[in-house]
Amino acid sequence: MFVLGFDIGGTKSAVILAEETEGNILFLDRVEIPTTRDWRKIIDKLILAGTTMLKHFNLDTEIYTIGISCGGPLDGERGIIKSPPNLPGWDNVPIVDYIEEKLGVRAKLQNDADACALAEWRYGAGKGYKDVIFLTFGTGLGAGLILNGKLYTGASNMAGEVGHIRLEEEGPMGYGKSGSFEGFCSGGGITQIAQQKAYELKAQGIRASFVKTSIQDITTKDVAQAAEQGNKDALEVFRISGQYFGRGLSILIDILNPEVIIAGSVYARAGKFLNEAMYREIEKEALEYSRKIVKILPAELREKIGDYGAVVTALV
Repeated sequence: MFVLGFDIGGTKSAVILAEETEGNILFLDRVEIPTTRDWRKIIDKLILAGTTMLKHFNLDTEIYTIGISCGGPLDGERGIIKSPPNLPGWDNVPIVDYIEEKLGVRAKLQNDADACALAEWRYGAGKGYKDVIFLTFGTGLGAGLILNGKLYTGASNMAGEVGHIRLEEEGPMGYGKSGSFEGFCSGGGITQIAQQKAYELKAQGIRASFVKTSIQDITTKDVAQAAEQGNKDALEVFRISGQYFGRGLSILIDILNPEVIIAGSVYARAGKFLNEAMYREIEKEALEYSRKIVKILPAELREKIGDYGAVVTALV
């Protein structure tokens, strides 16, 4: 089965051509573009790139299916993207109808965290487990839940929006809420923590190690590079995020009692800077029997997890 996958992200979007055969995914081609507020322009570009791929591989007359992975909230049954916090301007986007009308092929829409949870469960670090939590930990923070061997989406398809949980009354902003799980534990959240740290140091006449041009231009990558060099200010930023990551994970561990928690993106790349504070907080906050059984792992599919997620959406 050939699949055209659309991975819609807060900073970049991609279209992927893949083939599923004998339980494996073979990736044939991929095109990535920056995501902007103009959703029609972005989708049209991805459709054009996708049709070009199909023609290149002489698949334009073959039967294929379409999967669309996107951050929530969304209405999977009606195929509508409903104003995700990390996609400004993407308000009530009828993406399934739009793509089906353009390509004449049935399409399926899935929350990106759910899609990535399915991908890691089938092909990655969650393989062989029945109770799995996947956390995006990218531009934002969302969860995909595999409970008792099945994807759990909730009564209104909103299960797993853990980024909205408030961990402190005040703190970095994420998912429209100050002090939220996403505010402390996402690429955008780490950037906010780093900016605050940089301003504190600046008031003391010190330039933060992760400031390259200006404080407003700090990125999570800048902080990670500074941490790799052993800079204490950068390590402190990750310590703060790690502490709150552990606090949020403790809530999930106590409520859902998972076998494994898999975290992607930032955690997959920089987890070593988060782990000490994270585990210390889990030790303090989570129930002993639940915390001792759970494994916390980086996403095995790494940078290709979004591609897998979009493709798997079409196959489930």
